[in-house]
Amino acid sequence: MKIAIYPGSFDPITNGHLSVIKRAAKLFDEVLVVVMINHQKPVGCFSYDERIELIKRCTADIPNVKVDYYDGLLAEYAKIKNATAIVKGLRAVSDFEHEFQQALTNRELNPDVETVFVTAGADYMYLSSSIVKQVCQLGGDVSKFVPPEVYEDIVTGIKKKG
Repeated sequence: MKIAIYPGSFDPITNGHLSVIKRAAKLFDEVLVVVMINHQKPVGCFSYDERIELIKRCTADIPNVKVDYYDGLLAEYAKIKNATAIVKGLRAVSDFEHEFQQALTNRELNPDVETVFVTAGADYMYLSSSIVKQVCQLGGDVSKFVPPEVYEDIVTGIKKKG
């Protein structure tokens, strides 16, 4: 069985994330969407449990997708789960340098896992969780940016923390 991991902070999940998840689900037998801590970002808008719940609701109709949380090295998580691939979404060339560096580090830590780069759908190349939070905090409409199943929860959560 080919297991892939799609890691991220997902604070909150966007249509861009969901696009990558759906595409990865077509390539692998199982996709583990893993909410992880990004130590380079400030404390998130949503708790880890909230993020997991939002992702589960968005992916409920994709049978080979599971959602998890991990607070450690991604390369170690891949070993624990017997994953053969790490899926990383790319929006623009600017993402590549950082993601490539991470891919090489993960390969050094776990030579049995490959990193697969999946570009976001063309409609979402510009989209990030940070943009969603900023637009929402300033009163803008984010309905085109986030999955409809979780739109209300995302808007409420961002406005609460905003």
